[in-house]
Amino acid sequence: MTGEFDYPALAVFIFFFALVTVLGFIAAHWRRPKTLAHLDEWGLGGRQFGTWITWFLIGGDIYTAYTMIAVPALVYAVGAFGFFAMPYTIIIYPFVFAVMPILWKVAKENNYVTAADVVHGRYGSRPLELAVALTGVIATMPYIALQLIGMETIIHALGLKGEIPLILAFLILAFYTYSSGLRAPALIAFVKDTMIYIVVIAATALIPLKLGGYGAVFDAADAAFKAKGSGGILLAPSQYVPYLTLAFGSALALFMYPHALTAIFASSGAKTIRRNAMLLPTYSLVLGLLALMGYMGHAAGLTLSNNNDVVPALFKTLFPGWFAGFAFAAIAIGALVPAAVMSIGAANLFTRNFWKAYVDPGVTPAGEAQVAKTASLVVKVGALLVILFLPTQFAIDLQLLGGLWILQTFPSVIFGLYTGWFRASGLLAGWAIGFFGGTWLVWLNNYKPLHTLAFGETRVAVYSGLLALAANILVASLVSAALRLRSRHALEPR
Repeated sequence: MTGEFDYPALAVFIFFFALVTVLGFIAAHWRRPKTLAHLDEWGLGGRQFGTWITWFLIGGDIYTAYTMIAVPALVYAVGAFGFFAMPYTIIIYPFVFAVMPILWKVAKENNYVTAADVVHGRYGSRPLELAVALTGVIATMPYIALQLIGMETIIHALGLKGEIPLILAFLILAFYTYSSGLRAPALIAFVKDTMIYIVVIAATALIPLKLGGYGAVFDAADAAFKAKGSGGILLAPSQYVPYLTLAFGSALALFMYPHALTAIFASSGAKTIRRNAMLLPTYSLVLGLLALMGYMGHAAGLTLSNNNDVVPALFKTLFPGWFAGFAFAAIAIGALVPAAVMSIGAANLFTRNFWKAYVDPGVTPAGEAQVAKTASLVVKVGALLVILFLPTQFAIDLQLLGGLWILQTFPSVIFGLYTGWFRASGLLAGWAIGFFGGTWLVWLNNYKPLHTLAFGETRVAVYSGLLALAANILVASLVSAALRLRSRHALEPR
């Protein structure tokens, strides 16, 4: 710890953090069912969330604290390329509108809680179910760790050093998630998202006024990138393809994550999901405004040892302490909502697709809920240990891999909603090629998300996750075709 506190900022931060802590525990009594000792109630909130609750929950779930830190940091570091997060959060919503109501209907009618449940129900394959479940859990773990990194950045910006504040925040998150399940982040999301909207609108309106207007902001950023010799406020022609493929691949991956699907399955119906697909682009607008703060960091003349500090430094430099505390609280609370839903999504996967499938097939609904509660604690402890004992870069590298990994579940989860042509063995073979081949590509490129393809003299960088998905679908198609052909020959009379 250090005595260099901004006491108004710290007081406002503590007030709002305490507020959402109380809300987290109150949530156990919000729309309370007869019992929370059921996975449908603890892990999916009773599948009853309407349009507005779902809108806040999904928004709080996919626009995370680390996003609010990392997107402006990336724009600060590389310029226009950092805006790839905007188109992919727009591309995804037509997909959500068309596909997710069908997935919700299948899950509701069959009492499925996870994507792996859907896969097992469609194909009857335990190995394929396990592959989807394991991918979901290991892709989620570093994502939770990144939320804690975002929270750690804010805690340090307040002048609090050491790991004790982060551990205390983690314990609060763990206890109210254990107690209230999905109802806790759903209720807290109302506060979190309202605060984020206030912070972003105030920042994007007032910071440019303090810096001479948006023209001055863009001029300063352009000059900084030219002086550095890399980056720019416009995309270079060589960046068009990597920008497009990274945005498209990330869009396909986003709603394959367990936390996103948990919010979908918790919705009250298909109409709720479609309405949200139309409303959620509002968050993309906010994300774009937030990304501009990367340029504002250059205009403010910030000197940073870590790019992730650009947003906290702007608020500390250009706003009074009380508003900086409000902004820091909004970002820290922005870590609690997704971290809670992520741990619940991973716990649901462990409970349904490992514990019930292999350890205790006769487990009662109350037993399922208890296993899920315990698993959610273990997942959060694992993420905390990553932050405490491993380099931060390790979590970032794993999260980049996580996007590639979760993308490989797309064929197994989505294709079966429309066709019975694919075989489980083919999809499993495709998953293995995509998962391990994609991991090798990322390792080959020193944990960068792009891989360069050579076509004669022409070289094009492409998102590795999309290349892995293409190989996945190709192998799944070939193996399924071969199996169907063999089955047809076996049925022919001799």
